[in-house]
Amino acid sequence: MILHRLDEDKAQDIVMIDLKDKSSVADTMIVASGRSHRHVGALADHLLRALKEAGAGKARVEGLPHCDWVLIDAGDIIIHLFRPEVRSFYNIEKIWSVEPPARSVAN
Repeated sequence: MILHRLDEDKAQDIVMIDLKDKSSVADTMIVASGRSHRHVGALADHLLRALKEAGAGKARVEGLPHCDWVLIDAGDIIIHLFRPEVRSFYNIEKIWSVEPPARSVAN
């Protein structure tokens, strides 16, 4: 439902990260970008409404006043909505989904 709502609202670069074996905080993380402050705010607002309609209305939200980075904690799912520049700066996907580079042994 969340992925569908983000797609319908024209979110960009939607990524879903499985956290089941990586964190006890949540099972899934979704990261997406909006084109502007207003778009990020609209994405967050529409998601919150959809979550409420689906019976998950107790989602916690951070970052709505500025809409550079909005975090929605819906229990087992955490959603990060970014403006592209902010997403690039924090590179949150790399923290959770990329394996560390192989170390080379110096001679």
